[in-house]
Amino acid sequence: MSKQREKKDGLVYSSDFGRACPACSQPVAQCQCKAHIEKNVLKSPFKDGMIRVERQTKKRAGQIVTVVRGAELPARELKELARSLKCACASGGTVKDGNIEIQGDHAELLIRELDKLGFPAKRSGG
Repeated sequence: MSKQREKKDGLVYSSDFGRACPACSQPVAQCQCKAHIEKNVLKSPFKDGMIRVERQTKKRAGQIVTVVRGAELPARELKELARSLKCACASGGTVKDGNIEIQGDHAELLIRELDKLGFPAKRSGG
């Protein structure tokens, strides 16, 4: 009986450092695994380093959405950038598939805001 009790008394779960990387068992914030870094960095389809800002109405019942594409940032930083852009436009939006979608036609304002933040941006599409 004492052997079974010793097994049950072991540490089952610890929230000491939060989530751990499955590859190296380090905290996710301190993980330096190549797999973890490659997974969280979104690759840009553009090779010139420019961020594209375009206006879209496709599949949105005529509603205008401004899409920011090509920002090579980790997922967390991309969400922070989206939040700052939404505040600058006083509009809603989301991050989908590595693109930032802002509700409304704010292309010129977003280009100016991205330039202020140090991201080279240009208008794309129509």
